[in-house]
Amino acid sequence: MKQLRVGIIGCGEVTQIAHLPSLRQLAGQFAVTALCDVSEHVVQTVGEQWQVARRFRDERELLALDDLDAVLVANPDAYHAESALAAIAAGKHVLIEKPMCMTLREADALRAAQERAGVVVQVGYMRRYAPAFVEACRLIPELGPVRLARVHDVLGWNALFIKPTSSVVRGDDVPPDLRAEGQARRERLLDEAIGEALGEAHEGLRGVYGLLLGLSTHDLSAMRELLGMPKRVLSATQRGGLYLTATFDYGDFVCQFETGINAIPRFDAHLEVYGEQRIVRVQYDTPYVRNLPIRLSIVEANDRGGVVERCEHPAWGDPFVAEWQAFYTNVVEGRQPKTSPADFRHDLELFRDMLAFMR
Repeated sequence: MKQLRVGIIGCGEVTQIAHLPSLRQLAGQFAVTALCDVSEHVVQTVGEQWQVARRFRDERELLALDDLDAVLVANPDAYHAESALAAIAAGKHVLIEKPMCMTLREADALRAAQERAGVVVQVGYMRRYAPAFVEACRLIPELGPVRLARVHDVLGWNALFIKPTSSVVRGDDVPPDLRAEGQARRERLLDEAIGEALGEAHEGLRGVYGLLLGLSTHDLSAMRELLGMPKRVLSATQRGGLYLTATFDYGDFVCQFETGINAIPRFDAHLEVYGEQRIVRVQYDTPYVRNLPIRLSIVEANDRGGVVERCEHPAWGDPFVAEWQAFYTNVVEGRQPKTSPADFRHDLELFRDMLAFMR
């Protein structure tokens, strides 16, 4: 079995909590051979903890390595496209944390670059690789006519789950001017994305678009795989801070979408599809505590005038591990990921149409 040599750009909390443990668990398939982070403290400390000798603060030095097969892009969102394009140009396969990018322009550039280079570029939608979700996708065609669907994701701030369960090395040594540059870059890209949607920048929608990129992209991506791309957005609203709702038109039925972030340490994220005689539901838990069960529940009529409800946990394991296993298969077998750059672009298209209602 070929072992893929992986370099990591961005060694923050998702890398420390999810990706590095997953890659170590899959040591027969992957070896982490280089790290890069703008924080000297983070890259050195994480390198020591995980016994990775080659450590860089400039991604160009990492990408220049000849003995590197693949790159994880897990730096701040505003730099995802730039880092992924550089990795593709260096001939590396790429697993890029969601959101793949922030604008349609970047999405088109990434798709074109991937097609020219012929490398694998997979977007980190780990929820779509969870066994319970894969099984739900198998069951939906057996459901008969869909009558209603719901996508719900209301949860507490990430820190509420991370602080009690993990020890994360923080980059407190990053210079203030570099932090300011990153924030300014993010705001420029948010304005560009909103301008792509509305024809003009709208500062009041930056927070909305940021929430769509950071959280809703998980939900809408899973919705698209489960149900297909909706015909159109019927409505979308933003009220009361970080709470969004929308209605998607699927022709014979609608899908109701709702999301929000609050100060309660509770993770309530699920997709639910209603048929005439069966309801299928996928229930997620926080990804910041590894190996928590992602469950599939089915409610249906029995043949005696009653109801049967069963809850399945198809397999133990973590969705990040499943995601990396899929990435490995895609690379060694030359397959196109289901979470490809072209697939991700559909989320940006939905965001664009939702913003038109929130203007």
